[in-house]
Amino acid sequence: MSFVEWITSSYPNPSINGRWGLLHILTLLACIAIVVLVSVFLRGKSEKAKRRVLWCFLAILMLFEVTRRVVNFAKTTDFSFLNILHILLPRPWCAISSFMVFLSCVLNKRFLYNTTSITGLLCTLVFFAYPGVGFNNTYILFENLYSIATHSLIFILSLLFMTLKMTKFEFKNIHKDLVVFAGILVYALFEIFVLEIESDPMYFMPGNDIVEVLGVPYPVFLVLYILFVVVYFSMFYIISSAARKRKKGDVVDKMVDIIKEEI
Repeated sequence: MSFVEWITSSYPNPSINGRWGLLHILTLLACIAIVVLVSVFLRGKSEKAKRRVLWCFLAILMLFEVTRRVVNFAKTTDFSFLNILHILLPRPWCAISSFMVFLSCVLNKRFLYNTTSITGLLCTLVFFAYPGVGFNNTYILFENLYSIATHSLIFILSLLFMTLKMTKFEFKNIHKDLVVFAGILVYALFEIFVLEIESDPMYFMPGNDIVEVLGVPYPVFLVLYILFVVVYFSMFYIISSAARKRKKGDVVDKMVDIIKEEI
């Protein structure tokens, strides 16, 4: 296998079922270990220090994204406008999450961190639960490495946004986060119906793999899909709200104990 065959993923690469194989499990464990270690190491550090570490992970993610686009341009002979957009633009939801991670770190806005961490975590949890790419070939060619590395980095960054307190899920500000999510949805619809460069980036269109796995009529699936997204999105705000109330209650209890001791 030459380097050109590896980087262009043109070397014969038979399909295998690598789901929950050794590489899959080790990759997931490594991601969790990195999140825990970085979170512990940066506990109590300044926001500037935290952002430096986030940018290190982001730089690796962007290296993969840029490299893949350069390789795809080198491979293609179709330089039509739509094919150029097909190569350049983030198309599946995971690729959109990759772009959102970049946007969040650049703009450094809490509402972007919130939505990016929620959606990025969802995409990567689905990937690690049932990966359709990356682990499904005999050899780890560049396309396999790209899929594994980018999903892993999005997973790590989505969790670090939360553990490093870049996010803050509050019901009073949820409208800002929902606007960002609505923007992602509009972009997905634009991809499907206007640009026609991706058939189902967010997996809500008829005939996708999830519909087939569930084996339900599409209208039923769509209702279930909407309910799942609403419950999943809300869960972050409900849990955060409960945690803040508990913490506030603990502080009040400590103050009462201090006053009693003084009396």
